[in-house]
Amino acid sequence: MGAAHAGGGRGREGLSVSGTEAGVELIQREAALLDEQRWDDWLALYTEDCEFWMPAWKSDGTMTADPRSELSHIYYANRRGLEDRIVRIRSGKSPASTPMPRTAHLLSSILPLEPLGKERMRLRSTWACHVVFLRTGENHAFFGRYEHELALKGGAWKIAKKKILLQNDRIPTMLDIYCV
Repeated sequence: MGAAHAGGGRGREGLSVSGTEAGVELIQREAALLDEQRWDDWLALYTEDCEFWMPAWKSDGTMTADPRSELSHIYYANRRGLEDRIVRIRSGKSPASTPMPRTAHLLSSILPLEPLGKERMRLRSTWACHVVFLRTGENHAFFGRYEHELALKGGAWKIAKKKILLQNDRIPTMLDIYCV
């Protein structure tokens, strides 16, 4: 990212520095809300028509490309799917989420990708999530890359698309939205 000019400005990639900073803050806040299990606040970060997708690996080096026709670890075509998942988590009827595991999300290398216009931006980052499953006492770490597409809605940045590229996909236990 290029240096900021006085009063804001544009970085090398053409994204507004202040806009990029708002995007970085948004995805950091998303991670914190997951760790704090503040589900309503977390859902509010997403647009109604958002896409939440964690593709599977077809082979070493090749991931699935279409969540509607190929295997995915997790796929929700809109916020309604995420809301339904939160209802099941809160109900206590999700065996995988009872008791709720504790998580710690770590984000780094947050960088802007190509600009998509004044009201959309894409960011990529690396992440790790440490999870302790209270029922079994097991600890696991999941890690990979995120691609967030953000949209400016009503003066606030929201998550329009989240793609989760899970690097350690030999999953030793269950995997849910709060683990990635």
